[in-house]
Amino acid sequence: MAIQMIADLYGCSDILDDAEAITEVAHKAIEFVGASIVEECVHKFEPIGVTYFAVISTSHFSIHTWPEYGYAAVDIFSCKDEVAEGISEMLKKLFCAKDISLRQIERHIMKVNNKE
Repeated sequence: MAIQMIADLYGCSDILDDAEAITEVAHKAIEFVGASIVEECVHKFEPIGVTYFAVISTSHFSIHTWPEYGYAAVDIFSCKDEVAEGISEMLKKLFCAKDISLRQIERHIMKVNNKE
């Protein structure tokens, strides 16, 4: 039915504390996989860090950054397998990440009989 991908990006470039740059990265990654943004929100924390969240045409996409550690946590939930895979590769490139750890969870609808 759907896939949820969790990506941990390590050794990222200095853009992790730049809300505009994070938004630009997100837009490029979402466009790369052919999805569109339904709604988005970005928040710059003080003193550092950024959270980006988008409802996309195939589900949702989020980025949370810890610039002091060179780390970004990304969550992608999509009804298309290639969306999650495509975004992860694009993010590694756009963040100039030295390392990336990916975990995927397949989500399924289970039919439950609610009759007693």
